[in-house]
Amino acid sequence: MQEVTLNNGISMPLEGFGVFQVDDLKGAEEAVQTAINKGYRLIDTASSYKNETAVGQAISKSGVDRQDLFITTKAYIQQMGYRETIRAFYESLEKLQLDYLDLYLIHMPFGDYYGSWRAMIDLYKEGKIRAIGVSNFDSSRLIDLANNFDVIPAVNQIEHHPHFQRPEELKVMADLGIQPEAWAPFAEGLNGMFDEQVLKNIAESHGKSVPQIILRWNVQNGVVVIPKSVHENRMIQNLAIWDFELTTEEQDQIATLDKKVPSMLDINEPSEVKRVYDYLEHPVLTSLG
Repeated sequence: MQEVTLNNGISMPLEGFGVFQVDDLKGAEEAVQTAINKGYRLIDTASSYKNETAVGQAISKSGVDRQDLFITTKAYIQQMGYRETIRAFYESLEKLQLDYLDLYLIHMPFGDYYGSWRAMIDLYKEGKIRAIGVSNFDSSRLIDLANNFDVIPAVNQIEHHPHFQRPEELKVMADLGIQPEAWAPFAEGLNGMFDEQVLKNIAESHGKSVPQIILRWNVQNGVVVIPKSVHENRMIQNLAIWDFELTTEEQDQIATLDKKVPSMLDINEPSEVKRVYDYLEHPVLTSLG
């Protein structure tokens, strides 16, 4: 497993295991236990996923040294604000049965995330979090945040896949020294992702699957990936991306698949803003066509 070095000097695996929509507590615990057993060391959850307790149980039963794991969780919109985020952090820490987090993120760029960022900086400086970051922030919000605080995000977790490649935003992150991380790197298979002939042809040439090509494309471009699966065979398959490389020509072919619009989340679309505010009560995946 390759790693990247974040802007504060700590290392983060380039590939991890996500647990979005794995909200059955027993199922989530079993999935995380299996993932750790198969070699995943980065585990990504969030308070809004409602499975932090299950993730914590899996970690405690894994037998893997805490220092060898990289655990991420996130504070949601309703947990924004200085006091609210301090409280949310300790609630998550208790559910995860941990003494510290490796990475803590602001989940959405809404609400009083300025107050939350101040809280996270304080927790970071106290040694409770090894790195702090954001999720779903566009370039303008990132630049604004970076210009108003002495600690800038180490990570920005975003929708990123062959249908939404975001090269200009990735350049802004690179200029700021912020590590991009792709959530839902397969876009849940929406809009025919797995049926793209370009990806099928590249997969066949390498003796790999389309999901493996998508993951390899991300990590080869320096984007951390956190694929999710509750199936052991797919967990194993998703890790088997380190024994080949995409050629420049193949990268260029994948570039032609960019639709330049999100498949799952658009923070500038009113229906999407309403959806994410209502998500805890009505967990709708997306309002986009």
